[in-house]
Amino acid sequence: MRAPHRGPSEGRRYPDRVRTQPTSSTPTLFGGTPATTELGPTGRPRTEFPEPAPLESHGPARIITLCNQKGGVGKTTTTINLGAALSEYGRRVLAIDFDPQGALSAGLGVQAHDQPTVYDLLVGSVKDAHDVIVPSRVPGLDVMPANIDLSAAEVHLVNEVAREQILARVLRQVTGEYDVVLVDCQPSLGLLTVNALTAAHGVLIPLECEFFALRGVALLVETIEKVRDRLNPAIELDGILPTMFDSRTLHSREVLERVVEAFGDQVLETVIGRTVKFPDATVSGVPITQFAPGHAAAQAYRQLARELIHRGAAA
Repeated sequence: MRAPHRGPSEGRRYPDRVRTQPTSSTPTLFGGTPATTELGPTGRPRTEFPEPAPLESHGPARIITLCNQKGGVGKTTTTINLGAALSEYGRRVLAIDFDPQGALSAGLGVQAHDQPTVYDLLVGSVKDAHDVIVPSRVPGLDVMPANIDLSAAEVHLVNEVAREQILARVLRQVTGEYDVVLVDCQPSLGLLTVNALTAAHGVLIPLECEFFALRGVALLVETIEKVRDRLNPAIELDGILPTMFDSRTLHSREVLERVVEAFGDQVLETVIGRTVKFPDATVSGVPITQFAPGHAAAQAYRQLARELIHRGAAA
């Protein structure tokens, strides 16, 4: 993939530019209708995704793994806030912290040091997944926490039979009680990530709008294809989510343009902007939908929830 051009204009600030095209009521690829003639950051007409209808019952869950081998691209932030947004629409959500750093657990205000964690389920010291699940401060959003112990899991699992399918076996105990399960992976393509991909129905790839983040996407897609071929034929790419987008910089806009050129409609309509509200919300131990419910970032994650439901990627 050709690297974004870095000319002398790199880093300058630009006001948002509104581009228009002739009015059209033609439905988009996934059935939505462009709300206006204004183009969004991806270069496609802005689409208003409808508010989802309430569910009459819960389960079985669709499992979505949030994966990118590059760190700092917004996986944990997206898991927290997408889970909170889905719960606002009446979905029961289980968020699984599958990163030894335990950022998801901390970001939802869950203590993970004096109780069983997902590591105990993987190595078999705890048999019942319900003993590990903890309710968060968000109604309808539960957490399966992790801590630094998880870093030893790959060593313990390396000689296990069907080691890539251990998480899938654990989740069978609880998927009937939830509508969506979100798995927050560590920034690697090791055995834990392969476990998460093997258990998943779909993969959501948060992608920072920065050149070095763009370089690794092809390798990640190749890994997903290998898992589909060898371990999990049903896995799908639910979409690529642009994150940390800053419309004022040429670099962000160029990277997003390259991503859309390369992956087309696999790139979601929703784009998550860069804001200091995310770390502020993390310190408070609540999602941004609670910390700053009217902020543009909270609205973006609500739109992401509606878009995934509209695409059929979430219940």
